[in-house]
Amino acid sequence: MRLKKFAYLVLVSSFVLFAKEAISPEELGIRKAPLEKEVVNPPKAEYPKAPPGASKRFQRAYENAPPQIPHSIEGMFPITLKNNACLSCHMPDVAKQIGATPLPPSHFIDFYHLPKGKILKLSDVDKARWNCLLCHRPQANVKPVVKNLFKPEYRVPQAKESSRLHEVIFEGTGKEK
Repeated sequence: MRLKKFAYLVLVSSFVLFAKEAISPEELGIRKAPLEKEVVNPPKAEYPKAPPGASKRFQRAYENAPPQIPHSIEGMFPITLKNNACLSCHMPDVAKQIGATPLPPSHFIDFYHLPKGKILKLSDVDKARWNCLLCHRPQANVKPVVKNLFKPEYRVPQAKESSRLHEVIFEGTGKEK
């Protein structure tokens, strides 16, 4: 019992020693003033103006990352379950014909019906994936506040250009297909 009390006292004293050397909120991040007093002037973001089909695709940020939208999305709203302008070009059969990025197989799998997911018809986008802007966004041309040092690693070269999520989503779960 005395040993437990001693260990507790050592732990508390160590905490008190470290607490005295705490870093102030102003030193902790990129802010130079307390949050409640900081004046923020965000940079003006310029979004792609090129129409669909006339823009250069972005490399994926990491393996299986949702691709960024390289073209203007002006006039494509609202996106609803029954009205989705994105699908007119990105459904797999149309995308191949016009050179657009096709929806990957993961968009046609109902993952709510596990263990392995229910495969839907290629005309039926899963109800959880019809709102494209939840994952996909146009890439703004702005100078980053902090330099990005992240270097993605791809297990296979094709992963830079297309998703393999439908193949690897169950990795490590014991439910691999």
